[in-house]
Amino acid sequence: MNNFNFGEVLTRAWKIIWKHKVLWIFGILASCARGGGSSNGGGGSSSYQTSSGENTLFPGWQVERVMIQAGRYLEQNWWIIIVAILALIFIILIFYSLGMIGRIGVIKGTSLAEKGAERLSFGEIWSESLPYFWRIFGLNFLVVFAIFAIIIPFILLGVVTAGIAFLCLLPVLCLLIPLSWILYIIIEQAQAAIVLEDLGILDGFKRGWQIVKTNPIPTILMSLILGIGSFIIVMIVAIPLMLAFIPAFMSMSVLRGSLIPIYISFACCALYMPVLILFNGIVTAYIQSAWALTFMQLAGPKEEAPVIIEANA
Repeated sequence: MNNFNFGEVLTRAWKIIWKHKVLWIFGILASCARGGGSSNGGGGSSSYQTSSGENTLFPGWQVERVMIQAGRYLEQNWWIIIVAILALIFIILIFYSLGMIGRIGVIKGTSLAEKGAERLSFGEIWSESLPYFWRIFGLNFLVVFAIFAIIIPFILLGVVTAGIAFLCLLPVLCLLIPLSWILYIIIEQAQAAIVLEDLGILDGFKRGWQIVKTNPIPTILMSLILGIGSFIIVMIVAIPLMLAFIPAFMSMSVLRGSLIPIYISFACCALYMPVLILFNGIVTAYIQSAWALTFMQLAGPKEEAPVIIEANA
């Protein structure tokens, strides 16, 4: 196991993304493929009532009428549902593809910075990232497919047995949590291996597993540091977004019937959303850069094959 320097990796990752702010853009792209919580400000009531009991916003009979009409329309035009599902799948694939390019871009940019590049351009990183796209996309797709292939039978078994199977398989389900955590670390190292060592999907996964297997403590600790640190930062940055919903909550409890506080909340959220996206991109770029540097330090310099010089006869 190499003598891993956490401080050097974490400090160097910050210096790289601060100097080469183009990596923030790739960080924003990479965040498109990361699971993120959505700020849902839905309350317990979707309408407001006056003291006389009359619904002032969406009367119940109107909502019911609209729902019935929408149901009948969709029954007659069922193709709309299929088009909507296909459009949703297409949008998900687009965002997921951008996320893969973002990950590759940060890894590639970090590598170029480590090699001494004084300036990184978006076009340069983008063009150098494309050759690795299908390999990174395929790696993540196969992992997600394998996870669903494992989870779906458990869900079906639980539904068929009315939840009894969930209780019997609870130890197995609990075991999946640390396994998924280890798998995440392997994938991070495998992605770096594919980009930095120009490996295929299977060889990249093997290389990632080799790095984690031979360096379990550094990789697990790095995962904890990046995970806990990014969670704290994201929560701090999200505080203004949570405060923006205070007027909406006030309108439900104090200012009954007034929609102005709700409009204010949504306006504040809309204004703050670009800031939140930017911070999320910076954090994502930092995490991806730190994982790339982790791989570089743990993998060490490549061993060059010895050159055999034949003596003249």
